[in-house]
Amino acid sequence: MISIENLTKSFGGQLLFDDASFRLNSRERIGLVGRNGHGKTTFFRMITGEETYDTGTITIPGKYRIGCVRQLLAFTEDTVLKEGIKGLNESEKDSHWKVEKILAGLGFSENNMQQHPNEFSGGFQVRLNLAKVLVSEPDLLLLDEPTNYLDITSIRWIQRFLVNWPHELILVTHNRSFMDKVVTHILGIHRKKIRKIAGNTEKYYTQIAQDEEIYEKTRLNDERRQKEIKQFISRFRAKARLANMVQSRIKTLEKTEKKKKLETIKTLDFSFRSNSFRGKHVLNARNVTFSYDQKKPLIQSLDISIDAGDRVGIIGKNGKGKTTLLKLLSGILASQAGEVSYNPAVKKGFFEQTNISSLVNTRTVEEEILYSYADVNRQLARNICGAMMFEGDAALKKIGVLSGGEKSRVMLGKLLVTPIDLLLLDEPTNHLDMDACDAMLAAIDSFDGTIIIVTHDEMFLHALANRLIVFKNDRIFMFEGSYRQFLEKCGWEDEKTEEKFSGKNNVNEKSGTKLTKKELRRQRSEIISKRSKLIRPVEKKIVRTESDIELNEKKLDDLNAVIVEASGVGDGKKIAEISRSIHHCQSLIDQCFDKLENLYKEKEKLELEFNDWGA
Repeated sequence: MISIENLTKSFGGQLLFDDASFRLNSRERIGLVGRNGHGKTTFFRMITGEETYDTGTITIPGKYRIGCVRQLLAFTEDTVLKEGIKGLNESEKDSHWKVEKILAGLGFSENNMQQHPNEFSGGFQVRLNLAKVLVSEPDLLLLDEPTNYLDITSIRWIQRFLVNWPHELILVTHNRSFMDKVVTHILGIHRKKIRKIAGNTEKYYTQIAQDEEIYEKTRLNDERRQKEIKQFISRFRAKARLANMVQSRIKTLEKTEKKKKLETIKTLDFSFRSNSFRGKHVLNARNVTFSYDQKKPLIQSLDISIDAGDRVGIIGKNGKGKTTLLKLLSGILASQAGEVSYNPAVKKGFFEQTNISSLVNTRTVEEEILYSYADVNRQLARNICGAMMFEGDAALKKIGVLSGGEKSRVMLGKLLVTPIDLLLLDEPTNHLDMDACDAMLAAIDSFDGTIIIVTHDEMFLHALANRLIVFKNDRIFMFEGSYRQFLEKCGWEDEKTEEKFSGKNNVNEKSGTKLTKKELRRQRSEIISKRSKLIRPVEKKIVRTESDIELNEKKLDDLNAVIVEASGVGDGKKIAEISRSIHHCQSLIDQCFDKLENLYKEKEKLELEFNDWGA
């Protein structure tokens, strides 16, 4: 429905897009990815007409409506309903019923619609922003970081809503798990080009890596070939009998396009500095109570025990006290009753976004790192600056001129140079792009110490947490298990309510009667049995295929060693024979990888089907 051809755009002396092209087709849900500062927001603004471009064309059909939901939460009306009415088209300003219908669908009651927008949580304010766009009935929905300021239950709700969006969608988010569950295609801004592929982020980044590996191998082969041609020309230029061959090679050389070496793209690359804690117990919270309003207790009589090596995720809705609890456990806040005690040998490290106010604006990035810990020298400070993407002169930037995201990286750098046993993190992925989030996850996962993290990113929870502190139904409790186990055994109350009103409760579809617990157990047992029957053969094929790849790769290594030996003695016959074997072996490996990819897709499809059944 939208066509972009040969688009070029420079901004502030920086080339963002160079001859970029792509098409957005009917009902495609596209995830827009790219590093911070590489043009995602500019791309949105060009589509909406708020930003011009240097050359190229953007073709949008007549009467095609575009609605953009931005991060900004700013309301001017005194009720939710009035604010929603602002989204109606001029010709429909009296169609209040349409606004009421959308708001009701987004979870607002009739009473809610008469309340002031600022009385609601960030999650419901984002829903109101979304409602204002939806009432205009856009053909294309543009979403810029819709999960910012949202709690985990709101993120899961919007995810389910967008999967059923009936028109086109372009989404920007640093939350990879959220994006992968929503989109049908990925649109990537990479090396000043735009590329679109069907599938999720993993498929996109894998494809990019493979293409660049092939490009680099081709470039090296081309350079080798060009060098051989130049040597031939130089050697036989004076030979009259070879003049035709020399001229042919000269023309070939002139026609050959010289490929440029790809620039190295700097990525965050870091690890936390462990203090090698040898104790077993880290901290105890006993009868801890805290409240900002004496009439409304926030945390009351809480008991928690954390051992060395624990990876604890703190989860729940916004405004329930997750960050407050993290500050209590870190010692930044003092409890009003009870106490938090630590093993005397424990050294803590705390990271939160609001800590950027502690940075000194007149210092450079390097100086902030240098003054973080006693044993930090200038070389170590520079190394950390480089790891945080402040290379060379960028390390000499003053704190006062940095963006919020850059200041967050400085705070992270300060933490990296400090040896710690206990890592406390409050939403560490805010202000990071998707690549930086991946680096953060890898660094946390490889940390040897104890981790306590507040996050709404389900990918982090699935990958890291082996225990959970859960804020739910005005209770705080410790769940002993992974996040997946929590979803299976407890889940979120809002989603159960949605299932109840959407007809997905425990009802026999044939008779219409409510199922007994015994019938539910039997039904679930049948589903699990069927799941095992279908998925287990696929898993066995995956194991066999991976084994085949391993055996063939070992055989390939042996063949390469033999051909090197044969080359050393100039055994042409053996070289030809081994070359054929290497080619055959490589073909087998490629076939196995194709088979493995299809098997994993088959498995994921089956798992998705059974997840929908709750198995």
